[in-house]
Amino acid sequence: MRTRTAFLVLLTAGVVGTAAWLVFFSPVLGVRSVEIVGNLTVPTERIKQQAGVEELHPLATVDLADVQSRVMLIRQLASAKVDRVWPGTLKIEVVEREAVAAVIAGGKAALIDGQGVVIEIKDVAPARLPVLKVDRPGAGDPATMAALKVIGNLPPALTGRVRAVQATSPEGVSLRLTDGRTIVWGGTDRGADKARILASLLTRKADVYDVSSPDVVTLK
Repeated sequence: MRTRTAFLVLLTAGVVGTAAWLVFFSPVLGVRSVEIVGNLTVPTERIKQQAGVEELHPLATVDLADVQSRVMLIRQLASAKVDRVWPGTLKIEVVEREAVAAVIAGGKAALIDGQGVVIEIKDVAPARLPVLKVDRPGAGDPATMAALKVIGNLPPALTGRVRAVQATSPEGVSLRLTDGRTIVWGGTDRGADKARILASLLTRKADVYDVSSPDVVTLK
């Protein structure tokens, strides 16, 4: 009886040891493919290369946090989520940053997202993006962030008509339309009210539309 028990213990230990070896050390359950999901402009191969996971590396021992950190070094990405998909796939789901404005400096156009992060540098600003005019453009500048928040909250019908956005302060945001008209927006408060009022005001002829105080609007 003791011999049989000892044999079963050894057999169990052998099975467990073999299973552990297969999962944690052998290429049997290694990474055979890296699946990239969510990318539209960033090439799949670039993300795979940045992930830096060797083929057949045991899937169970891939450091997901490290892979995520490496992938997030691609500045065009806003987020990345890394998961294991058994038996041999590493799945990386990304969300790309979306440019909402362009900052002109040194003869180049820096495309920035809603958080003030520079996504890429171009020779010419895309016509679809408004040019952002602030004294100290950057994610830590209150005027920049106010202007970007205003841009992000504009209704679709108005977004495509904005040529430039200027912010002298967080409360001093103004919009320049493609037809030359100016909108004094003010601060980031009551954005929905300002947009609603402006929709009707723009049918009236004027050069300047001041909706900084939605309760008392003026046209010039």
